[in-house]
Amino acid sequence: MTPTAPLLLLFGLLAVADPPPVLTEAPGRGALREGQRVLVDDRSCPAGQVREIIGGSNAGQRGGGSAAPRQSRCIPRP
Repeated sequence: MTPTAPLLLLFGLLAVADPPPVLTEAPGRGALREGQRVLVDDRSCPAGQVREIIGGSNAGQRGGGSAAPRQSRCIPRP
């Protein structure tokens, strides 16, 4: 097996993976794990796009570590 074969297999599996479901409203605070991604079609983005929300961390608010805020951006609809 060539060194690139495992990479090709991995990319092939990722290509056939189902896209994440598109929600109609953003999950509430604390509903997403840090780094978890969801797509939301709440009509806040231009036509043909959905909002991608990436869960953050409240570690800084609990007295340890630094907080990573929740991120949001508009991306092309999958």
